[in-house]
Amino acid sequence: MPIRTRIAVIGVGNEFRRDDGVGLAVVARLRERAADRDRPLPTGMLLATCDGDPARLIGLWEGTDLAVVVDAAHAHPARPGHVHRLALEAGELDRPPTTSSHGLGLGEGVELARVLGRLPGRLVVYAVEGADTALGTGLSPRVGAVVEPLAADIEDEIVRHGDAAARG
Repeated sequence: MPIRTRIAVIGVGNEFRRDDGVGLAVVARLRERAADRDRPLPTGMLLATCDGDPARLIGLWEGTDLAVVVDAAHAHPARPGHVHRLALEAGELDRPPTTSSHGLGLGEGVELARVLGRLPGRLVVYAVEGADTALGTGLSPRVGAVVEPLAADIEDEIVRHGDAAARG
């Protein structure tokens, strides 16, 4: 009997702010990859997009064993297309020293979920450094080039999670 696990992959962003749409593009690519195969996504798998609102993020990942979030990142100096991976177990999260009272985003969503006891069992964040967040559609070339390999990495992440769940 196969082990069932609830998994959510959430692409965060705004497709009308160029590279800020990378999370949405990765989720779209995962949907295409799943449709191109004979094997469907794992039972209980959710592919979703979100604008980054903390309440919506929490609603999407609540009750999951694994939540994978893909979002654009801004770094200085920027390395467009560079992917950062951060993995956290729900029990490992400590309260950050400060939180923002405005501009709520992923970090504040994680802290709010921790306080409310609504974190996923495991949270993996893939943050892609962007080059262009001006108004417009389409990813810059360097950011667009990471969509396919990142979709494959996320599929591998899901397989590793399933293997670990099967081992107990």
